[in-house]
Amino acid sequence: MQIYKLIGRDVDVTDALKDYLDEKLSRLERFSDQITDAKVVLQVRDVRDTMRRNRVEVQLNVPNGLVRAEEHHSDMYAAIDKVSDVLERQLRKVKTKYLKRRHDNNVEDTGGMVAAPLTDIIAASDEDDDAAPEIVRQKRVDLRPMSPEDAVMEMEALHHDFYVFMNASTESCAVVYRRRDGNYGLIEPNA
Repeated sequence: MQIYKLIGRDVDVTDALKDYLDEKLSRLERFSDQITDAKVVLQVRDVRDTMRRNRVEVQLNVPNGLVRAEEHHSDMYAAIDKVSDVLERQLRKVKTKYLKRRHDNNVEDTGGMVAAPLTDIIAASDEDDDAAPEIVRQKRVDLRPMSPEDAVMEMEALHHDFYVFMNASTESCAVVYRRRDGNYGLIEPNA
């Protein structure tokens, strides 16, 4: 994988580092038919006065979503090794699911997803009830039409606990989320 956007934050990206990154990411060549775009961010942060932490983040855009991996290590080369292994595993999983879905394209499967009561989603607050909740972060998302199964794959690739998407079959906004029992839930509005 020779074509990707490389960003260095608080790190001097040397030719040796670029070559090593190219070598490690070239292992993903067999998945090149799935990868449409890639972005790599290398960052060095001072965690404590005496310790530096290297962070490698790679985001690969694939036809129906994205695959993302982020790894930290005290050595930048070791962090690149770890992120390369994670990406290879995730891309293999995506490709296997794609091929399985293509093989079983005539079978409609909901994956056992059902809407869960709101009480399963909202955790009780340990803070004082007098304190008003505060919005500390706001994010806008593009809603792409996809199946709930694709949304779960997307959520897992991002390592999130929920994912907002446009359900392709109902053409309405929906949310998939990871339940405490390890299964997934699907929330859809009544129209």
